[in-house]
Amino acid sequence: MASGINVRLLDHTSDPIRSLYVAYRTAYSALRPQTIFDRIESEKITREQMLEFVEKRLETGHASPLEQVWFEFAIAGVSRAFSHQFVRHHIGISFEQQSQRYVAFKKGEFPYTVPETVRRAGFAPKMEEAFDRLGELYQEMIDAGIPAEDARFLIPNAANTNFKVVVNFLELLHICDLRLCTRAQWEFRQVASQMRAQIHRRFPELAKYIQPKCGDLRWGYCDESLEDWQACPIGKKRPHKKLLFELFDAQRRGALAPLAEGDFEIIEQVGSSIATTGSAKGGVGAPPVIAPNGDHSAEGTPTTRDEG
Repeated sequence: MASGINVRLLDHTSDPIRSLYVAYRTAYSALRPQTIFDRIESEKITREQMLEFVEKRLETGHASPLEQVWFEFAIAGVSRAFSHQFVRHHIGISFEQQSQRYVAFKKGEFPYTVPETVRRAGFAPKMEEAFDRLGELYQEMIDAGIPAEDARFLIPNAANTNFKVVVNFLELLHICDLRLCTRAQWEFRQVASQMRAQIHRRFPELAKYIQPKCGDLRWGYCDESLEDWQACPIGKKRPHKKLLFELFDAQRRGALAPLAEGDFEIIEQVGSSIATTGSAKGGVGAPPVIAPNGDHSAEGTPTTRDEG
């Protein structure tokens, strides 16, 4: 009994963009988060302003607010081969999975997945016949009083299972960094692609960040082996890390200038990891300038990866 993969977005943070904006503004504003939230509700801060500010913060690599946005998915028709990979992602994600201990297959019939490579090679009939025999033996064992938790030892990796998961946005990006890569197992790529598609229908402004790690909004380069990059169907759209290192070495060769006394003066003057240009109101190392009303991005807003 063959099955197919199905992913559905069940629920999510009520307004992810608002949630991210309040989180980022709390970090970069003198205002209380309650005040920021009230200004959004009164429309003193527009949707466009929130989105622009969030995108600017994402460019800096400040990622912790992404943990405060969550998505709830139902995932069905995936194999146990997939589930063994899926549960390795354990930070920022919570799983509930169909049990083979408490759920016994009726009449020994269990849903399963037959890979396309098996079908193309003409082995699907033999594989399905083997599964039918296993199902018959499974039912004989259940009828003989053997607990389902022991009879399940017969069930193959191809057997399907179901999940209900909650994952935060930061972890979802990490999962898709790895599992949208063309080198990832095909089943996981399909699940990750469907998760991305589900979010794109509701929040396209967030879905654009859900890419393989080589994506232009993620790392922007490939860190797999050079051979795998050369074999990748989209490899030519992204540079390989080896090429970047070679470019850096070529630029650096013979061009590395020694530090001057003026450089050491700059080092001594920097007062924090968030440095701003000197001015009458704030010299080097002064704290970032916050807009008086806290409504929108202000000159001096930090753009480093330092999160506090």
